[in-house]
Order: sequence, then structure tokens, then C-alpha cells
Amino acid sequence: MKYNSNVLLDDLQGHVRELILQANQLVQNQSAALQQQPSSDKWSVAQVLEHLNIYSRHYIYAIEQKLHLNQSGPNDFFSPGWLGNYFTKLMKPNTDRTGIKKMKAPKNALPSTQPNEAQMLQEFIQHQHHLLNLLQIAKSANLDYIRIPTSLNRLISLKLGDSFRFFIAHEQRHFMQIQNTLKANNQQNAAA
Repeated sequence: MKYNSNVLLDDLQGHVRELILQANQLVQNQSAALQQQPSSDKWSVAQVLEHLNIYSRHYIYAIEQKLHLNQSGPNDFFSPGWLGNYFTKLMKPNTDRTGIKKMKAPKNALPSTQPNEAQMLQEFIQHQHHLLNLLQIAKSANLDYIRIPTSLNRLISLKLGDSFRFFIAHEQRHFMQIQNTLKANNQQNAAA
């Protein structure tokens, strides 16, 4: 399957704008609501945001560095790699927004027990604005040629187009988790 590069980047920018809107809506929640864990084995909203920020610190920096060194011209069509497709499909939430398969986060991406929710939210929103700019810059780059090292292992890298697809799918997945967490917390608080 091939994607028109500009259409893909425009679609991804739309997903990031949606994430920014959702993140801005979280500002309206009380601090306690963002710190509350639905159960001892589930993350709070603040912890999910910290987890996302850990990934953002890696991928946004790596993408920015590669784009800064970019000497390639844009390509009209992007062909996903098999590994990039696999990671993206693994992360992508269902289109009907139901059930997400639970996964164990790598040790280097685990959040602290009580991160500052205001700081995590502000940092997340800043990362998303940065990501929008990188997606715009990527319109002048070859999405197939530039390779981005994964956070799992620097020896494993994905095509730039796949890195964007995987990274944004990961964020969408966790924003579904955030909505589920807030819903569970509201039900618990109403029952108490």
C-alpha cells in the first residue's frame, strides 16, 4: 500500500490537532481527577501524560535532528515498511474506539508514581505543537529515505513516515486510555 505523502502528512496533522483539543479539555479537570488511579494497577491521567512525554522527548528530538540534516527532496508517495506497519497497527486504536489491547510499557517509559499533572499536560501540549511543525517541515523531505531510531533500540530504525504514523497512533491509543480512566474515576466517585 502506498500513501500520497502530502495527504498522509495532512491527515497526521489533523490527528495531532485533535489530540491538542483533547489535551486542552483536560485542563478543565480538577488536579485530583488527573492524579486519581482507577485501580492500583492502572495509571492516572497524569501518569499516562508522563509516559507520552517520555516518548515525545525521544521521537521529537530524533525526528528534528534527522530533518535538520535532511538533504533529500520530497517524495510524492510513501511506502510503509513492514516493521513500521506492524508497530502502527499494534498501537492504533480500533476505529469504533472500543477496547485497546493492554500492553506492558518498557522500563524506560514507565511514569513516576505521582507526576505533576499541570507540568505533564503543559509539556504534552508543547510537544504536540512541535510535532505539528515537524510534520509541516517533513513535506519537503523524503518519508522513505530518512530513518528514525526507535526508543526500544537505536539499532532498530523506522522510515520517517512510519515513525510519524506509529508515534501518533501511540498517542491516540493512550488518549483513549485517558478517556476510559476519567470515566472509571467518575463512576467510582459517584458510587462513593
